[in-house]
Parts: sequence; structure tokens; C-alpha cells
Amino acid sequence: MRSFAFSRAIDFASLPERAALSGKSNYVAGGTTLLDLVKLNVMQPGEVIDISRLPLSEMSERADGGLRIGALVRNSTLAWDRRVRVRYPVLAEALLSGASPQIRNMATTGGNILQRTRCPYFRDNISPCNKREPRSGCAALDGYNRSHAVLGGSDACVATHPSDLCGALAALEADVIVRTQSGERRIAFDDFHLLPGSTPHRENVLEPGELIVAVELPPPHAGARSWYLKTRDRESYEFALASAAVILRVENGVIKFVRIALGGVGTKPWRCRAAEALLEGTIPSPEIFKSAARAIFATARPLAHNAFKIPLAERVLVHVLTLLLKDQPAVRHL
Repeated sequence: MRSFAFSRAIDFASLPERAALSGKSNYVAGGTTLLDLVKLNVMQPGEVIDISRLPLSEMSERADGGLRIGALVRNSTLAWDRRVRVRYPVLAEALLSGASPQIRNMATTGGNILQRTRCPYFRDNISPCNKREPRSGCAALDGYNRSHAVLGGSDACVATHPSDLCGALAALEADVIVRTQSGERRIAFDDFHLLPGSTPHRENVLEPGELIVAVELPPPHAGARSWYLKTRDRESYEFALASAAVILRVENGVIKFVRIALGGVGTKPWRCRAAEALLEGTIPSPEIFKSAARAIFATARPLAHNAFKIPLAERVLVHVLTLLLKDQPAVRHL
């Protein structure tokens, strides 16, 4: 591990400007991703700025009935907050399906959004990886790629986005609030993460020095049910092979509202707008659910070892949609 300068921010004064000017600064709060990657020499910051003392650990009601979540709210706190469990259960379910209790007690909302891929070629610091070292190549394309993405990949990168939380935030149509050198800006969640294209080292739209300060959830959709389902190789402390966050409202036998996001299959949290458009206004049935699932993967690009993810994710989505049609309780015991 290379040495780096360390400092602690006690207020926001000039923080984004200072971090931008340094060129190689990274913020740290819980540290559950950054410190691992620094130890592996995958990330080599010149300076680490501790932001854990900043006043970003609160949750507050919005005037429109939504919820503002500070960037430093711990994953465990967020998952067990009654407002989240009652009004946004898909978010609580996603959080509780990820990592371990110990990690959830440290990990923060902002850090979870920014967590980096678990691609072994990215993390081994030996193999060619365009995300770690631009223009060096992608070992996963011709290597063992069972865990990699079938949606959103390119000839430069096929690394899967790892977050459970982000799938739920995509389905909930959250906004990310970012502090900049000139104030704050709001970013629609689906626009926050970038596809790899030819620049996989650029994973999101943050500019140097910018800091996530909050996530804002819109008011819950009246009458809608939600569910998060994750499939994985083992029951706990494992990343998704395929997951689905779904919000659904059926009225008079017709689908009036649906939001779908998939995890484990894309290079970013995968919002499924085409499937939503196909489902809305239809009478729910196994056939229409299967058609919507197939539509998501019409442009899929399976690799040598991960083609199984396509039928798996299709079945996961159909199963969740089917569950939501049944007489499920509005709030489940999480």
C-alpha cells in the first residue's frame, strides 16, 4: 500500500474546490470500499479526506411527502428506519440482502452508491483492466467471466455494478444531491452512473472534488406494492447473479404503474424502461410478464461463461411480478 496524506473535514468550506485542486483526492466515510482497494493498490490516492464529521447523517421529510437521506446515513440505520420499512420496503429489502451486519453498520448511503466493481481482474492489480488502467485491455472478455455483465458492456469493459441499494434507488426514481464548487446540483439516479463505453475508468458523472450530500426519494406511489429479490451463489454475504427491484400498482385488473430495475446483470444499475412501457396499461398475465422480461435482454451480450444470467434474470423478474399480484402484506417483516 502506498502512503497518502490524510485530513479531516469539519465543515464544507472550500471542500469541493480543495479536493478538485489536489487532483488525486478521495473522500472516505465508512471506508468499506476505498480502504480495501487502497490496501490492494488498486486505488492510489494522494490524499484521503475524512468526511465522517460532516452533518450528513440525518434523514428528513420533504414537503412533498418524500424523504431526504443524508449521504452519511449508515446502511443499517436506513434499512431499519420505520419510514423506509413502511413507505419504501423495496429499499429496506435491498439493503438487508447485501453484505453483512458488520459492513452495513459501517457502510454509508453515499459510499454504497459509489462502490466499485468486484470484478476479480480489476481487483488483482495484475491483469489488464481498462477500469483500473485505461487502455491496458480487459482480461474478462476472454477470461473467466461468469460474474460479469450481459447488459451495457463494451469492448473495453464488462464489469458488473455490485450494489443492491442502487437497484432499489433506480426503481424508486431517486435523485442524487451533489455539492459542487458553486453550490448544489440534482442528478436523476438513472443518469448518475455511466456505461463503460471506451472510458470505463469514468464510472459516474461526478466532477473532481464533487461530494454526494444526500439522496432524495419521491413520495411513495399510492397503492403500489414493491419487492426486491436477489439470487446468488450462497445465502449471505454474496453479490447478486441477478436481482430485481419492482414497484407495481394494479387497478381494476390493469397495470397502471410499474418500475423495474435489475442488478447483477448490467454494468450499471439497470432501469428497464422498455419493459415498463410494455407492461403499463395491460392486463397482467404470465405471458405478458415473460414478454417484458425478454424485451429487457433483446440487446444482451452474453460472454463465454455468463449466458445463464439471461434466463435466470428473466425468471427472477417474472417471479417478482407474479408475487406482487398476490395478496401480499403491504409491509413484510424484514
